[in-house]
Amino acid sequence: MAYTRKDVSTLTAGERRRFVKAMLEVKRRGEYDEFVRTHIEYYNSDGEDGLRTAHMAPSFLPWHRRFLLDLERALRRVDSSVTVPYWDWTRDRTATSAPWTRDLLGGNGRRSDRQVTTGPFAWATGNWTLKEGVTDAEFLTRDLGRAANPIALPTKSELEGALADPVYDVSPWDSTVTSGFRNKLEGWGTGRGSVAWRNHNRVHRWVGGAMVGGASVNDPVFWLHHAFIDLCWYRWQRRHAGARYQPARPPGAASDQWRRVVARGEKLPPWDVTPEQLEDVSGIYRYA
Repeated sequence: MAYTRKDVSTLTAGERRRFVKAMLEVKRRGEYDEFVRTHIEYYNSDGEDGLRTAHMAPSFLPWHRRFLLDLERALRRVDSSVTVPYWDWTRDRTATSAPWTRDLLGGNGRRSDRQVTTGPFAWATGNWTLKEGVTDAEFLTRDLGRAANPIALPTKSELEGALADPVYDVSPWDSTVTSGFRNKLEGWGTGRGSVAWRNHNRVHRWVGGAMVGGASVNDPVFWLHHAFIDLCWYRWQRRHAGARYQPARPPGAASDQWRRVVARGEKLPPWDVTPEQLEDVSGIYRYA
């Protein structure tokens, strides 16, 4: 029977407690840091050689859908009532709204070093020490809204610009494409400042701190953000009935993208699953 992922702003106090407790237990068991390592390993740009699966490629959405499922399964092994909530950043847009509350993810980092000092994921609790992809310190950092160089969260109209595109993705299937739902949602733009990051990418920049770069999984908000990105894909699929993941076939040997992107029926590393198999997950979960 399919379970339900809820808007984080609608969670009851009990649901918040159970989600946090399960996250901390997955971390305590050492499983959480495996997720961080996996994301770092597959965080490849289209300026590098080889296959891209997690970012700057059509498989951005199915890759993170499966990644979310793996985390969710780990949480549900701890507590079968827990699911990953989603953060609708087009509606909850301040540094004090959900999910930035003391009983959930905690708040912004302090001014001096961006260390998160409130909530269950604060370093001082002893339960959330960063161990993978650490650059400066082992504590969680955030810079919500980027005080020194302010940036705004994407708006509903900006998200609508992605949802309205009826084509999933287009050649050359990378960060340079200006049409297609996938990159409009993933958010690789041109220029400097906030215009260079749209939708998904701009949210990572808005949170700042640990959420910038391949080790962004170190901040639990990563999962709430990507649950909403997954919901956006679900909404796009419903709006554009019959629209499919592209490319349907792998680029040929004459293409610069040969063996660099995953086609619909090809395996999606590191799993034994294809994007096609991840297009319909209605038998696993639904969104409230």
